[in-house]
Amino acid sequence: MKGKGGIGEQPCKVYGPRGSGSSVRCTGPLRKTLIIALVCLFALPAISQDNTASMSDTLVFKGQLISWANVNPSNELPVWLGARYLPQLNYNLNLPKTHLFDVEASANLFGTIGLHPFDSLASDGDIKPYRLWARYSAPQFEFRLGLQKINFGSASLLRPLMWFDQIDPRDPIQFTDGVWGALGRYYFLNNANIWLWGLYGNNNPKGWELAKTSKRQPEFGGRIQYPIPKGEAGLSFHHRLADTRGLDASMPAFAEAPETRIGLDAKLDLVVGCWVEASWTTNSKNLEAFTNQELINAGLDYTFGLGNGLYTIFEQLLVSYGEEAFSFSNTTSLSLLSLSYPIGLFDRLGAIVYIDWANGKVYNFVNWSKQFDRTALYVMGYWNPEDNRLPTQNSSQNLYSGVGVQLLFLFNH
Repeated sequence: MKGKGGIGEQPCKVYGPRGSGSSVRCTGPLRKTLIIALVCLFALPAISQDNTASMSDTLVFKGQLISWANVNPSNELPVWLGARYLPQLNYNLNLPKTHLFDVEASANLFGTIGLHPFDSLASDGDIKPYRLWARYSAPQFEFRLGLQKINFGSASLLRPLMWFDQIDPRDPIQFTDGVWGALGRYYFLNNANIWLWGLYGNNNPKGWELAKTSKRQPEFGGRIQYPIPKGEAGLSFHHRLADTRGLDASMPAFAEAPETRIGLDAKLDLVVGCWVEASWTTNSKNLEAFTNQELINAGLDYTFGLGNGLYTIFEQLLVSYGEEAFSFSNTTSLSLLSLSYPIGLFDRLGAIVYIDWANGKVYNFVNWSKQFDRTALYVMGYWNPEDNRLPTQNSSQNLYSGVGVQLLFLFNH
């Protein structure tokens, strides 16, 4: 789990080393707080086309409060308490000829306390924007600018096309940071669609990236998604300049190493749902074992007619790194089985099992949830190796290592 005055203020982080007081450090002003004004320019032509047409707008404020407690005796700090609040403001302006201009602004207010009773204490916290985008859309087109979530692909849980987010399949909230950028999408009448994006200012590694992005360097890419018999298929592309300094002391380091990424995916709805998804990342510089990365996923899902219906997902992921493309000289194979069973109207049981075949490790996770309109309670247990090496791990404290229990409460308003 992860988690600042308001949007537009400086992002600050609270640090509290064990056994000492905490301190606050601000990391600089927020970027791109004027992006909403730029997007407004797209709405002006539509408004001027028909001044007599009726327009309507709405302003909605809502939010999500999440609190949790994690107990794991094998951790250095066996008890972690945390809370996150995601306030969200949405403005919608309905324009003539079914055009729309809307804005979303939300913040991520987060704090945790880790403690070893009667011995030591550590605290952490952050306040930063979570989403901050504006969008202009027409019946077959949309353009979105700002801090946003971008994800796509056919795979469900172990996703090779997890290029711009990092969602942990075990996280019931599906929390992920966004990226700064622009995204345009056009939808054809036959359900095909084309995406184009440009990113800027996202220096930290995203998704499966190992190296940071070079500072003050833009990224760009696109995607074509096309219907096929019984399903759909997609082709994706992305290019950036990677900063490989500090990645590995034994390998060459470059401030700007051109990196190209190509993704393929397809999903079919047959007797069972089945999909394949793959991503190949290659660098024009010689990064030795990290020059090429290949990820290949194959999976299926099916609901068995047992009781209220047992929904099952199975995925097999192959991860490979090497100096030569598709040499598969350094590989990791990961299997995942996910089960979900509803009990009545409000309760659901779930389980996820990972098998890391290369390292001979098994990761186990069970979840019981009780959900209502505005609230939800999750009780989660896990039994994992101490040295958690799952590539999808998204927790800064690595809470899911070892054996433990987590309680999570969610409230929406």
